[in-house]
Amino acid sequence: MHLAPSIKVIHKEKVRNMQAVEIVRIICKGVIWNDPQNQQLLKKAFFKAATLGISKFVQEIIAAYKGSVYWEDENKHTIFHVAVLHRRAEVFNLIYSSTFKSNWLGSNDNIRNNILHFGGKLVPSSEVAGAALQMQRKLEWFKAVENLVHPFLREAVNNEQTPREVFTEEHKELVKEGEKWMKETATACSVVAAFIITVMFAAAFTVPGGNDSRGIPNFLHESSFIIFAVSDALSLFSSIISVLMFLGILTSRYSEEDFLLSLPRKLIIDLITMFFSIASMMVSFGATIYLVLFSTWKWVFIPITLVGCVPVTLFALLQFPLLFDMYSSTYGRGIFGRK
Repeated sequence: MHLAPSIKVIHKEKVRNMQAVEIVRIICKGVIWNDPQNQQLLKKAFFKAATLGISKFVQEIIAAYKGSVYWEDENKHTIFHVAVLHRRAEVFNLIYSSTFKSNWLGSNDNIRNNILHFGGKLVPSSEVAGAALQMQRKLEWFKAVENLVHPFLREAVNNEQTPREVFTEEHKELVKEGEKWMKETATACSVVAAFIITVMFAAAFTVPGGNDSRGIPNFLHESSFIIFAVSDALSLFSSIISVLMFLGILTSRYSEEDFLLSLPRKLIIDLITMFFSIASMMVSFGATIYLVLFSTWKWVFIPITLVGCVPVTLFALLQFPLLFDMYSSTYGRGIFGRK
C-alpha cells in the first residue's frame, strides 16, 4: 500500500534533480565567460555547490568553462581544497582525473595550509555513526590524500605543525571516544561469549539420554546426537575465538592507526563468531529437545524450536547493521571508489 507513494516521491525527486541540472546547463551555455561579473556570480555558486557536495552542478560548470578549475575563493581555496576540507568524495573524484591535478595538490591557501593540512582537519560528519567508525573514515580520508601528494608536502610545516600533527591534535578527543566505545562493546560481548563457553562446556559432559554401563552415550548412533555433539563443539570453539578477539580489543594500544584496520577487523570477527556461537548453541538445544522429548511429545518439538530461533533473530536484527557498516567501511570500495 505504501510502496507506490514512495516510488512516486523518488521519481519526482529524480525528475527535479534532472531539471535542476538542465537549468544549470542552459545557464552555462548563455553565460559570457569573459565578463568578470558573470564569473564572480558563478564562482560563488561553484564553490557553494562543491561545499555541499553537489557534483552535478560542479561538473556542468567545468564542462562549460574549463578555466573554472583554476578559480580560488576569498581564502585562496581551490576546488580541490574545498572537496577535501568538506570531505566531498564525489567532487574530489570528479576533478581528480584532470591532467592539472598536480598543480592543485601542491598549492597553499592564504595562511600556508596545503591540501594535506585540510585532510587533517576534524570535520563533523553524519555519514557514519559511532566514534570508532568516524575515526576510521577520517583516517581513510587522510591516508587517501597523503598517498596523492608529494612526500615534501607530508612534512610541510605551518603554524609549527605538520599535517600529521594537525590530524593528531584535531582528532585526539575522537580517539578517546572511539576507545571508550570499542571497550564498552568488547566488554559487553565478552560476558555473553564467556557465558556460552560455560554452558556449552558443561553440556559436552552432560549428554542427553545419559550413558550405558560402559560410559557410552545411549543415543550415540542417533543422527540427532551427532548434530548435538557437532553444534556443541562449534559453539564452544567459536565462543572461545570470540573471547580471545575481544581480549585483543581490550588490550589494544588504541593508536590512531589501529582504528583503520586492526580494531574494525577484530570487531568484525568478534560479531561473526558471536552470531555463529549463538546459532550453534540453539541448534544444540534443539537437537537435545528432539532426543529427549520427540518420542513422547512430538508436538512440543516444533514450538520449542521456533522459540529457540528468537535469540538468533534478535541478535541478527540488533547487530547486523553494525556488522554491515563495519564491513563496508573496512572492506568496501573506499572513499574514492577504490581500496
